[in-house]
Amino acid sequence: MNTEKFFDERTDQSEVKARIVQKYFYAWANVIMPTAQKNGRRIAYIDLYAGPGRYKDGAASTPLLVLQHAITDPKLSSMLVTLLNDSDGNKTSTLQEEIDKLPGIGSLKYKPAVSCGEIDEEAEKYFNQSKLVPSFSFIDPFGYKGLSLKIIKGVIKDWGCDCVFFFNYNRINAGIGNQAVAGHMDALFGKERADALRARLPGLSPELREALILEELAAEIKALGGTYVLPFTFRNSGGTRTSHKLIFVSKSFKGYSIMKDIMAKESSTEDQGVPSLAYSPADWSMPLLFSLQRPLDQLRASLLKEFAGQELSVAEIYERHSVDTPYVMKNYKESLTQLETEGKVGVRSLKGTRRKGTFADHLLVGFPASNSNGE
Repeated sequence: MNTEKFFDERTDQSEVKARIVQKYFYAWANVIMPTAQKNGRRIAYIDLYAGPGRYKDGAASTPLLVLQHAITDPKLSSMLVTLLNDSDGNKTSTLQEEIDKLPGIGSLKYKPAVSCGEIDEEAEKYFNQSKLVPSFSFIDPFGYKGLSLKIIKGVIKDWGCDCVFFFNYNRINAGIGNQAVAGHMDALFGKERADALRARLPGLSPELREALILEELAAEIKALGGTYVLPFTFRNSGGTRTSHKLIFVSKSFKGYSIMKDIMAKESSTEDQGVPSLAYSPADWSMPLLFSLQRPLDQLRASLLKEFAGQELSVAEIYERHSVDTPYVMKNYKESLTQLETEGKVGVRSLKGTRRKGTFADHLLVGFPASNSNGE
């Protein structure tokens, strides 16, 4: 699937993408608005690959849906600044026409700004040097020639700023070893990481290639200030290989946790309740493609080992252990409940009587210095 088709034709994958971005924007705005009201009273949605506003079947795409939501929310309509860009003048013209036709669009305090242009070094410089209001940005780093991850650094550097970007894995995987696009790869990963990938990728299996590319991408993002990096994978119609990814970047664990829950609900498979953080049309008809690795068994063993001899709250366990894993809070509570039932951890409450059958975030969990398996 190419980028053009992904945005212009409404497929299952594009609907999942849109839901993830929209759900997070709404959740993010609700968290950010109370504080933002005290400090400037503005928040922003930024889309640097906004498209024409509607799919070919007439359905609204994410920018229009964000604006429609804002129109119905009095608080958001008084605070939202919308910056929409595309490199195709025909698309931006159509997008502006579609925005102008939205019922109630005039009720927004800030008129949506639509621009046409490449996101180049000048734009990168602007975002890195300008102080942004709290913003949620959607970016396509491969869609613009030579765009580097420094644009990610620019749009997340200020308080309350998160982003999601579209990562065309097929093109990147093919491009790493292609000298014709070496400059693009160097810009995306940084030359040092790109060279390391060129040296290590040959001979690796497709699964290891994907893992290594994602690992280096995440490492570069973290080096640029993105504390939390969370990918969601889209697979081809046969479920046999990755086509592209949505990658979420934030400096906030709360944002990371919210997005993981959203991605978990959009996953097309799970194992022992642990989401795949992936979508494939094939998963509905070929569920065995998602191998049964019994991930909750692995989680319980990992908790006993990592927190041996410590006592922590459930919330602390989740924040310290869940990053860069597919596990969501309910997986931790199920695992801790099982460990408590087996007598492998102790649980106590500092807030009075514990309600039977519950595992609240504030409960303190005590882990033995070693477990019966000697781990």
